[in-house]
Amino acid sequence: MRGFLVGFVAALAVLAVLFFSAVKTGQLPARADGAPLPGERWVARTALKAAIAREAPKPPYPYPSSDPEIANGATLYVQNCAVCHGTAHTTPNAIARGLGPIRPPQFARDSVDDDPEGVTYWKIEHGIRFTGMPAYSPALDERSIWALTYFLKRVPKDLPAAANAIWEDPSHVAPPTPMPALPTRPPRRRTAS
Repeated sequence: MRGFLVGFVAALAVLAVLFFSAVKTGQLPARADGAPLPGERWVARTALKAAIAREAPKPPYPYPSSDPEIANGATLYVQNCAVCHGTAHTTPNAIARGLGPIRPPQFARDSVDDDPEGVTYWKIEHGIRFTGMPAYSPALDERSIWALTYFLKRVPKDLPAAANAIWEDPSHVAPPTPMPALPTRPPRRRTAS
């Protein structure tokens, strides 16, 4: 029994060294346009589902869905999301086609209206690792993320008139307000070698 345990621990150590070596020498693919590793999609999907089940908000939600909130969500969508997810009459652009290995859904045809609002909110707030979907919590406040959530719940078939006008013709939406500059970091001190 002792020999089995020693062999098992030694095998784990060898695997750890091989994995570390593969990472340090660039043998593991880091390219966005490369095929996923075996099991990578399963790991990503399983972890995502578990995190959402544990962390996504549950009803009642803190902000009610209303036509003005949905129209605000449409504006925020055009300003922040349409570049990857498209609008009513767009096709995937170079950015959307370059994200991978999982491409962003195009909401003119791939709706998320079957997801509970809490799930959509969580995805917008936290982003999704391995996909290119950013976390918007550093850029948008909670109410704005809920407005986006309610818009996405109803796009493309169940939008109020003001939101539908934005979805159908986003050209009259102003560009987003620039983010304030990040604080500058003090210069690194170099230590004498």
